[in-house]
Amino acid sequence: MGRARPLALVLASAMVISLAAAPTLQLLPAAYAHLDHIPHYNGNEAHTEHYFVYQALEPEYAAPGSPTAMIFSVQDFDSNDLRDVEAMVEVYSPTEGRVFALPWTKYDVGDFSTYYTFPGLGNYQIVMSIANGPVNSNQVDPARGTLSSTAGCNCERVIFNVHISNNFGTIFTTTILAALTAPMAGLGVIMWINYKNKKAAGRMRGPGEIVKYAVMLSAIAGGMVHFAVYSEHGSLRLEYPIFLISAGGMQVSYGMMYILLTLTSESGTLSPRQYYRKTVALNLFGLAGTAVLLGLYTYSVIFPPPLSPTNMPEAVSAAGVLAKSVEVFLVGGIVYLMRLEKRRLAALLHTPSKT
Repeated sequence: MGRARPLALVLASAMVISLAAAPTLQLLPAAYAHLDHIPHYNGNEAHTEHYFVYQALEPEYAAPGSPTAMIFSVQDFDSNDLRDVEAMVEVYSPTEGRVFALPWTKYDVGDFSTYYTFPGLGNYQIVMSIANGPVNSNQVDPARGTLSSTAGCNCERVIFNVHISNNFGTIFTTTILAALTAPMAGLGVIMWINYKNKKAAGRMRGPGEIVKYAVMLSAIAGGMVHFAVYSEHGSLRLEYPIFLISAGGMQVSYGMMYILLTLTSESGTLSPRQYYRKTVALNLFGLAGTAVLLGLYTYSVIFPPPLSPTNMPEAVSAAGVLAKSVEVFLVGGIVYLMRLEKRRLAALLHTPSKT
């Protein structure tokens, strides 16, 4: 068997995954929940006989003594909005019993929130009761020993566990940032050493080398932005975070493959023609993918994006503008590099032999 070509493997894998996932995506529900983002901490989902309920805290890393929004979304099993929902919300502490109760309230739609300041550290249980018959409107039912019990209540109940802490958010965020920045920093150091060595040896071939390094890092940075924002779109459609993660993975793969190709060419294992053919294939991959991302973003901020459950254009965000600015630079940089590599190959082929 011949040597596997990384670019061919990546492209083939992307096509196979896309084809395999297409039928599956048609079976996904229309919305994960009608929340601002998919919560990864202090977010829960539960169902009763007739309802599906999502819960989130804002901020996610709620601290004692700070006002916290308890956000809920009550839907049917087809992820449709429910109207005229009557619900009661309670908060229980394992040591103090019930510490908060919001009376039975009728909501026009099943998406609503209420504020509560958790008094101390530790675990709490949020209990939501949903009426399916007559209840004591605008009143609070007595506290119960068994939180899930519906005895004496024409209702269905779900229980959500949340954790209140002072420093977990800082620890988690710092860990994630370190996990992202440490490999990037290591890669940057390697590329900087490579750049310095080439410059000291007189092998820098004009501004094109700097553009190449900038394109590599920009592609990886664009992918990281997509990884950072995927959860903000997951509450609208499950397909959105799948797409954003896939797009980020392709951008990072493009940048990493360009780095590997550059290092391989400098080792002398590729002839000028081989190197040029591989750069053309890789750059066309990066150019086409980046152009598609720019086109989709432009369309989505002017018109409702494909599969949109709200039928509204996407809001322009700072992260979106940052990602698209990087991609505009990528398009220009890739076109520049393709023209540069073509000129270099032509110059090498027309250089007379010294033997």
